[in-house]
Amino acid sequence: MSLMIFMWEEISVMDERNTPMRTYQVCNVMEASQNNWLRTRHIARDGAQRVYIEIKFTLRDCNSLPGVPGTCKETFNMFYYESNNANLWFIKESQYIKIDTIAADESFTQVDVGDRVMKLNTEVRDISNLSKKGFYLAFQDLGACIALVSVRIFYKKCPFTVLNLAQFPDTVTGGDSALVEVRGVCVNASQEFETPRMYCSADGSWLVPIGRCVCEPGYEEHKDGCQPCRPGSYKASATDAYCTKCPPHSSSHLERASECVCEKGFHRAETDPRSMACPCSAPENPISTVNETCVTLEWSPPLDMGGRGDITYSLHCRKCSGDRRKCMPCGNGVHFVPRQFGLSVTIVMVTDLQPHSNYSFTIESLNGVSDLSPTPRGAVIVNVTTSQTVSVVLKERRSKDSITLAWQGPDRPNGAIVEYEVIYYEKNQREQNYTVLKTRSNVMTVDGLKPGTTYVFRVRARTDGGYGNYGGEIELETNMLAIGDPNQSTILAVSITGGIVLLIFLVACFVVSDLSPSLFLSPVKLPGSKIYIHPHTYEDPNQAVRDFAKEIDASSISIERVIGAGEFGEVCSGCLRLQGKREIYVAIKSLKAGYADKQRRDFLSEASIMGQFDHPNIIRLEGVVTRCKPVMIITEFMENGSLDTFLKKHDGQFTVIQLVGMLRGIASGMKYLSDMSYVHRDLAARNILVNSNLVCKVSDFGLSRVLEDDPEAAYTTQGGKIPIRWTSPEAIAYRKFTSASDVWSYGIVMWEVVSYGERPYWEMSNQDVIKAIDEGYRLPAPMDCPVVLHQLMLECWEKGRSERPKFGQIVTTLDKLIRDPASLRDREDPTTPEFSVSTMEEWLDAIKMGQYKGNFTNAGYVTLDSVLYISISELVKMDVTLAGHQKKIISSVQILQSQGTHVQV
Repeated sequence: MSLMIFMWEEISVMDERNTPMRTYQVCNVMEASQNNWLRTRHIARDGAQRVYIEIKFTLRDCNSLPGVPGTCKETFNMFYYESNNANLWFIKESQYIKIDTIAADESFTQVDVGDRVMKLNTEVRDISNLSKKGFYLAFQDLGACIALVSVRIFYKKCPFTVLNLAQFPDTVTGGDSALVEVRGVCVNASQEFETPRMYCSADGSWLVPIGRCVCEPGYEEHKDGCQPCRPGSYKASATDAYCTKCPPHSSSHLERASECVCEKGFHRAETDPRSMACPCSAPENPISTVNETCVTLEWSPPLDMGGRGDITYSLHCRKCSGDRRKCMPCGNGVHFVPRQFGLSVTIVMVTDLQPHSNYSFTIESLNGVSDLSPTPRGAVIVNVTTSQTVSVVLKERRSKDSITLAWQGPDRPNGAIVEYEVIYYEKNQREQNYTVLKTRSNVMTVDGLKPGTTYVFRVRARTDGGYGNYGGEIELETNMLAIGDPNQSTILAVSITGGIVLLIFLVACFVVSDLSPSLFLSPVKLPGSKIYIHPHTYEDPNQAVRDFAKEIDASSISIERVIGAGEFGEVCSGCLRLQGKREIYVAIKSLKAGYADKQRRDFLSEASIMGQFDHPNIIRLEGVVTRCKPVMIITEFMENGSLDTFLKKHDGQFTVIQLVGMLRGIASGMKYLSDMSYVHRDLAARNILVNSNLVCKVSDFGLSRVLEDDPEAAYTTQGGKIPIRWTSPEAIAYRKFTSASDVWSYGIVMWEVVSYGERPYWEMSNQDVIKAIDEGYRLPAPMDCPVVLHQLMLECWEKGRSERPKFGQIVTTLDKLIRDPASLRDREDPTTPEFSVSTMEEWLDAIKMGQYKGNFTNAGYVTLDSVLYISISELVKMDVTLAGHQKKIISSVQILQSQGTHVQV
């Protein structure tokens, strides 16, 4: 930098480190009226609107100069002049613009001069809003002793950067404190999703990123750029984040693929997204349940969904001859509930079949491109034989050495009953050591029995069509020698199937005394039935995991995204690919780092529990990862998440039959758990998961406990929180949990389902709920709830646990409702034809909508007259958003209107 010198001298001095340096100095302090100027040559701006000037200087203390006049100064001035002319030799003093008066923080004295060591002062000033090509700097001395050591002029800029796949160049900062808006340029193989912009601040930092670029189809983001998709993967849309593996039965052989080409024989519809592919495989695990002339068919979705989510099912029915060699279409007389074709659920009920006939059902899975495929569609065949089952009453009398059995014959047997066959043996003896007795009568006395001994009886009937199979076992005990009461009798409910199907004994004992029967339930475990084993019974909990859960290699799992958080860590979704099997979508629970041994045991105990279950309505455990970190539990993936959230999202969108189908699935899963002597303890809609086919599955076994063999036994917890709104009174009071307490919880789940996820007992506190239940209060029927469903809820909420239905009975009841949809047409009316209320608050209480009192008051609806013309739009503004609640309120308002405002309401 060149300087124009006016009365300044260029000399050499020593700095603080004794290094020589060149300075410009002036020290005419002995003369008054000093005006000495030092000016730079033209300095180019280089586009900067704001420049910074750093000066280093020394200044002599006036007091250290003996004999100087009072005009000695200890400051100097700094000016600038902006100009497009780079060759000015003279600038008028009045044309300069003053930057500042500069004073020294430290001044030197005569001693310092003698030592030739002077401390430097450093000051920084700035000039803003520059607009011409350059400027001149000038320094004015008015009588100080000053040495100017250095002048450094600079400006700031925001450095080149890449953010959100957009490049932002070096950018000079703006004048004053203004932000400079900069538009980014998308990097290679990317395009603008939203215009990328950032702001360069005055201090040289980037602020407020807006917008972004996205990689073009066929490319995915990698670090600060886009890289092509590898062969075997594709990216169809720029808005997709990453390349994904080609769908089943399609491939891409080159890089940068935006779609995968279907393999020969497979197709993709023109309107399909590129992620869809081929037809699906056959349904899995078909199950048929015959109930007289009605068949319930259940199945699992195909293992190969064809990469699609638009799967439906269709059924084809054929009636076959006795040897099944010849089959004909069933015709129009057979009915399917909910329907025969285009099913989205995996359960259907077939009614009005002919008794004692053979049928063959083909369950076909279809998707959007099945019609384009020349290959056979995925299908599975189920063969069933109908029957005609009737119920009879079996009566027994016993003494010390005999038992007399008597029963009423079936009303409509498959032909004439030829005889009955009874076998029996001692309970603790081998089953092969049995005795066979036959009779044409419906009465039989078995003599020669041992006193005080338990015997097992099994019965079957023979008709013209032959013998049926033996039914369930009945255990009966002879009287002790000291006790002989010939009046004691027991009545058992029995189910006899004529023809090929057998006598099935239902377990229910009535002890008759003074002609007034009282019911005692005593379930009998059949040979070969599976009993749940609690992991805590193992000395080594890790052995329970090894016994019940399959170890999976972590390399077989790919985690894609986080979908939630559990008690022990994150819950993710991803893919599981085991050797020899197709890739499936799974949910992955991982144990967070830093866990203790107890946390690991508790975490894996849920896998030890789930691994013992195998039922279409229980969440399926795929396996565990325990040999490396993180420890993981892998389960099937349920696309629609928890039932309560799913119902709230789809409020009012399902038919009653669909809701009953969901409830039937939950009850079926709970029956399975109950049969294994397993108590869930936390049955609620939040712990039911729903897949894409609306199949509901019981999950979350963190609170579950085991029952002992004693039917009255219950597990007592060691404290801890329990879900009050879902828990039975005896479980709340005594912390005792049984299958009967699960039935109570199931009734609450029924209420949640029919009300589309409404909170049980609304905003009542837990203590208010406990008090209300104890006083006999039960939840009212939700809006449009069929009478039979609410009645079943009330049966589940019987105070006496022995009076509640079993899960098996609940499943049977729901099956009957599905077979007879007309029974669901009678709905509970939550409103009352005539109100006897006089205030808005009483009216809301009467229609069970008291939780909205505050909403009405805040909106200005404080009297009963004011609500007579309320609309749904007004209810929405008041945060009454549930469709069922809106309908209930509007319906009751119409009743108020019909009664007339002159009537006390």
